[in-house]
Amino acid sequence: MSDVAGLSHAPQNPKNKRTGIVLASLAIGMVGLAFASVPLYQLFCQVTGFGGTPQYADGNPKGVIDRAMSTRFDVNVDRALPWTVKAAPISTDQIGQVRTVNYIATNNSDKPTTGMAVFNVAPDKAGIYFNKIQCFCFNEQTLQPGETVEMPIVFFVDPDLDENHELATIKEITLSYTFYASDSEGS
Repeated sequence: MSDVAGLSHAPQNPKNKRTGIVLASLAIGMVGLAFASVPLYQLFCQVTGFGGTPQYADGNPKGVIDRAMSTRFDVNVDRALPWTVKAAPISTDQIGQVRTVNYIATNNSDKPTTGMAVFNVAPDKAGIYFNKIQCFCFNEQTLQPGETVEMPIVFFVDPDLDENHELATIKEITLSYTFYASDSEGS
């Protein structure tokens, strides 16, 4: 059998059709996983503390123990964000004590700008024990020209850290924030 152009059409093989459906399904599944990978990775990190990801809590139900821990605060600001951000001063408290500290951000430009912050904890193994009750991270912040704002963090170090023998010599945890310009309007 031939068509107008003189090309012949071979009858379709059911195996070819099945292979095509499998490959198309695989491609669609890979695209779906690509979109789901960021939220799934973030969930994994929050549950396990992987990569120094702190935990979120409503409060400290375990109390305070007789071991001091210093928390150092660090900040990095992407060049595309015209802000100056001052980290909170170092804090030394008993493990389990709920503490509030403030980062201070100033918009140095002559227009409103919007930024966000991401964070991590070092050493990585301490991330699962660092609990934030309130934080500005992952929330867009729009600052007006010349505006300065306080950005509070309410946190505590879980007393279970004291039971982890790998962290027995740790006396300081660093909470580091990286601020970057948001893609939202106003930046």
